[in-house]
Amino acid sequence: MSGVPMQTEDTMARWLRALLPAALCALDPAGCGGVRLRAQAGPARDAWLAQLRALLPPGTPLRRIPLDAPDARLLGGLDLAATLRAGRPVAERGLLVEAHGGVVLLAMAERISSAAAARLTAVMDEGVVVMLRDGLETREAAEFGVIALDEAQGDDENLPAALCDRLACIVELEGLRAGDCPQLPFDAGHIAAARARLPTVSVSPVVIQSLGAAAQAFGVDSLRAFMLAVRAARAAAALDGRDQVGEPDVTLAAQLVLAPRATQCPASAAEAPADVPPESAAPDQTPDKAPAEAAPPPGDAGGEQRDERKDDRPADLQQPLEDRVLEAVRAVLSPDLLAHIRLAGGRLPRARSAGRSGALRGNGQRGRPVGVRKGRPGGGLRLSVIDTLRAAAPWQALRRRQGMPVTQVAVRPEDFRVVRYRQRTQTTTIFVVDASGSSALHRLGEAKGAVELLLADCYVRRDRVAVIAFRGTRAELLLPPTRSLVRAKRSLAGLPGGGGTPLAAGIEAGWSLADALRRQGDTPTLVLLTDGRGNVARDGQGGRAQAEQDAQAAARRVRASALRTLFIDTSPRPHPSAQSLAAGMGALYAPLSAADAQGISQLVKKAGAQSAGQNR
Repeated sequence: MSGVPMQTEDTMARWLRALLPAALCALDPAGCGGVRLRAQAGPARDAWLAQLRALLPPGTPLRRIPLDAPDARLLGGLDLAATLRAGRPVAERGLLVEAHGGVVLLAMAERISSAAAARLTAVMDEGVVVMLRDGLETREAAEFGVIALDEAQGDDENLPAALCDRLACIVELEGLRAGDCPQLPFDAGHIAAARARLPTVSVSPVVIQSLGAAAQAFGVDSLRAFMLAVRAARAAAALDGRDQVGEPDVTLAAQLVLAPRATQCPASAAEAPADVPPESAAPDQTPDKAPAEAAPPPGDAGGEQRDERKDDRPADLQQPLEDRVLEAVRAVLSPDLLAHIRLAGGRLPRARSAGRSGALRGNGQRGRPVGVRKGRPGGGLRLSVIDTLRAAAPWQALRRRQGMPVTQVAVRPEDFRVVRYRQRTQTTTIFVVDASGSSALHRLGEAKGAVELLLADCYVRRDRVAVIAFRGTRAELLLPPTRSLVRAKRSLAGLPGGGGTPLAAGIEAGWSLADALRRQGDTPTLVLLTDGRGNVARDGQGGRAQAEQDAQAAARRVRASALRTLFIDTSPRPHPSAQSLAAGMGALYAPLSAADAQGISQLVKKAGAQSAGQNR
């Protein structure tokens, strides 16, 4: 390709690597599971989807599943109009059944709920949709591939791990332009012929062993990923017109399926120590004798014959297949992934679903509709007319025999269905800071740094921050809940320190603010920075014994409220009184002898992620 810029060649190679999963998915949708397409809506994604549609043989279903598709539309349910006409329950096919043998496009897959992902993956595993409700009992085949359109830009939204584990390929379109997209040398006819050939394609034990060794070498722990790589290799062989999986198919499957899931990178042969002798060398062979014995004398026909036999050996005898597969996967690993592996000490941690700020709470009047339930309208509950009629439809024949006119629909109170809503609340982190004593300035300085670090993510995570300081005989709301970094700095600047430690007053002030925010629908997080040794009682009088009793009573109130709480012990060494107080609050205890802003910020995020995972 003389005269073609290198950038153009690299772009062409990236596009071809991105389009090959579309061909494999069009050939064997259910076997390959599908593709996770990471790209924003735009011309590049449209070009990729257009090639997928062009590769699907005629008659192959392609269904788009919206994010808010109800279960009745996804899995099937009662056909209300047909039921009312027939006077008996009539089933309606769901989108997954309609997509049998084809592909579904999952819109905004990064925002799919865990419940919807569980239903989708269950159907992918079983290959059937079983419906037992509304007086119906059906069982229909539903084998399909999933194209998950992933538009996530940050860590607050991610595909459920169960869904991602069932998709063979992960395709990145960032940096690619639709104008550079080439046309694959396949069409729908080639795909149809390959589909007919696919059942006859065989896989040798050597191929399975090579893919398993590659998965182990690159730290791919999922057994499904290995099985998907085998299916992708069979599809690649069928697409190439062969009945036996060969080395090109194994290499392609490893690059497309295993490489994006790599968590470690094994050393290549070039990086092996130079002073290690080959394993095939004889133990008693010395370096001085080896050249003399290896080199035949001039005119030795036997030596020439041996050299000729050596040169004519097949490639798979010169180097094991699994070594060539490892080199092929290593060649396509992205520099960013390799850099992350090096920073992580040689192996990336196991991927986890990203947490989201705020808890999901049921709400009768506003939020996102998440289904219906039995109930009477009123008191803020809204009647779902369609679901009410759907509940009443199966009983019309029986109710007509009881004297109901044929032209009317008999609806009884037990048929009423009301809409359920779910609303994601915002999270407010409340810092309760001990501003007493000689080290108050240090603790306040770290609190300021932590507030600034947390506020930097507020626009993405939708968090708010509040600060309460306690010193002398009382606690003061220094910073009301806010997202404004300027307001936070202004409120924290110039706060004097010193005086007594009204620990009970500080805990009660934090609890009161958290309780008020919870009543407003927020999800509060209480972060207490103190050494846990109060010396001012609740009434403002001095006395360490009474102050500790009051602090324990306030701690028990926090525990009874089931607040998400983090206790940061700022004493030079972990102190038993602080540990006892944290236990009384039911808080996550963190002794920080040298508390810094970064450490506080990470602990708060960790506590928030754990709570969000429990609330989902």
